[in-house]
Amino acid sequence: MDVRLTHLPEPPDPRPGREPQVAVVALGSNEGDRGEMLRAAAERLRRLPLVDDLVMSEPVETVAVKLDGPDPDAPRYLNAVALLTTRLAPQVLLGMLHAVEEEQGRVRLQRWGDRTLDLDLIAYGDFRSDAEHLLVPHPRAAERLFVLEPWLSIDPDAVLPGAGRVDELVRRLKGRR
Repeated sequence: MDVRLTHLPEPPDPRPGREPQVAVVALGSNEGDRGEMLRAAAERLRRLPLVDDLVMSEPVETVAVKLDGPDPDAPRYLNAVALLTTRLAPQVLLGMLHAVEEEQGRVRLQRWGDRTLDLDLIAYGDFRSDAEHLLVPHPRAAERLFVLEPWLSIDPDAVLPGAGRVDELVRRLKGRR
């Protein structure tokens, strides 16, 4: 009797593949070698699973911003923005951003304190969430030139979901000075 085992083809994955999205990540550092911190963070982000591309702005130096406004006595920040093309879900990406912060020595002692590295998820395609653990787009992004100007430098057609074109937001903020 000739018995042949045949392998049936694997059934297709019932979960459709996530379409790549462009995530906007703000990077900031005001402790240690700030430039090296941002460079190392960008390299680490580039190596995250399901990240296909990363473009980062040139860093800009800015005054620290605390809860009640600018703090000229605090160490100055070096800020940049990275655009990541990714298939990671937004909540997974945010968790990975926090892990990268910790790898780079970030300790969360106080909310508006100095830090070796700060990574904020500013936007994720057109995705919106007002869940306490996942506020996207970032609720204060439209008020922060240190996010909007670097973003605009690498994406002149950028749009912050719910707030409008980034170039118009920059013009409005600069008009208030």
